[in-house]
Amino acid sequence: MSPDTLKRCKGKTAPRWPDNTPASYALDNGAWGCHQQLKPFDVDAFLWAFDRIGANADWVVAPDIVGGGAESLALTRAWLPKLKHRRVLIAVQDGMTPSQIAPLIVDGRGVFVGGSTDWKLKTLPMWGEFAQSVKCYFHVARVNTIRRFRACQFVGASSIDGSRASRWAMDADFLPSAARQQSLFGARV
Repeated sequence: MSPDTLKRCKGKTAPRWPDNTPASYALDNGAWGCHQQLKPFDVDAFLWAFDRIGANADWVVAPDIVGGGAESLALTRAWLPKLKHRRVLIAVQDGMTPSQIAPLIVDGRGVFVGGSTDWKLKTLPMWGEFAQSVKCYFHVARVNTIRRFRACQFVGASSIDGSRASRWAMDADFLPSAARQQSLFGARV
């Protein structure tokens, strides 16, 4: 492990609530953060996290390449045999189709919708239909607006993530208040 990776990982542990009981969490692979920093995927950091806290994560995202399409799928395929976990999510990226990942949705695997924002929003209904048809876990990343939150409700997402509500104090009520408000059209179940 590089000294830089070791420095970033040192002291990191699974999350706990203020009363010190374990909190539920998921383990993303860090590809998005590397992409944002224009750095290559940090294999060492991912393996370090997977080895230390992966077993108790609700789910783990297999390594991928942001917006990488077929190249991302090839990387994910290479990692799947190495990830022994009850629920591994496959990050779908720009250009991927359900028929490409359908053979991989076995043994508790699910779908993690990544990719560019335009592609994600355009293909979200397709991924929702696919996940529902194969009865797999369905997560959508980077949900930072009420519009995206509603879209995820409508297509039946199992879970979402986004940094808006955790980064900006003025948006702290964003997700809880949106979750309380029911859509007039209901959610697809």
